Amino acid sequence: MTKTIMAIGGHIGDMELTAGGVLATAALQGAKIITVALTAGERGNPPHLSVAEYRKQKESEAKAFAEMLGGEAVVFPYCDGELPENDEVAFMLCDLIRKYKPNVLITHWKNSMHKDHIATHNIVKKAQFYAGLKSIERELPGHYADGPYYAENWEDAEGFVPYVYSEVSPEGVELWEKAINTQWFAINSTSYKYKEYYCNLMRTRGIFIRKQYAEAFQIDDYKKYIIKQL
Repeated sequence: MTKTIMAIGGHIGDMELTAGGVLATAALQGAKIITVALTAGERGNPPHLSVAEYRKQKESEAKAFAEMLGGEAVVFPYCDGELPENDEVAFMLCDLIRKYKPNVLITHWKNSMHKDHIATHNIVKKAQFYAGLKSIERELPGHYADGPYYAENWEDAEGFVPYVYSEVSPEGVELWEKAINTQWFAINSTSYKYKEYYCNLMRTRGIFIRKQYAEAFQIDDYKKYIIKQL
């Protein structure tokens, strides 16, 4: 049975940067990758593009990244900075979860400097609940996905303490580096060295667990059970 991972970000590029190494590694191992952006992140537009033009470019970038991993990209119609935190969005995402039947959900940590990230965190938790509750009647039957696993993001750093480490293979890093180059802001932003930061972070997290590369995640406190025979 093919494993499916769904990574859900507030903007195109969020999950591609923060969980991209894990996604690329899993893709090379035969997993199906679905990236979901609840907004396009179009208001970070460069001077030579309007917001509308950059949205079109971002949507193309999301598709290019996902296709390089053999996966699919979904972009919701909401505007960057204006993501509504309501049941309409949660049920849209619920329906996607039921459609693709992911084994694992990845999204933002609960604290962030960006309101869309916080909204996405809460929407994902609602959607996971709605999707898994079979008595909620939608077009497709219920499906429960594990997680969410919260990706390490410099914008979501408040209170984030790594708990789960997932190894990223050298081949995964190589694929991720090629794929992230499709994201204009990741390599051209003048405000932050995105690609360089996350590339080095993968190496740092890898060293911490005595591997070459890794990415770190957090989970909800109520799931932090360790069962061990002493």
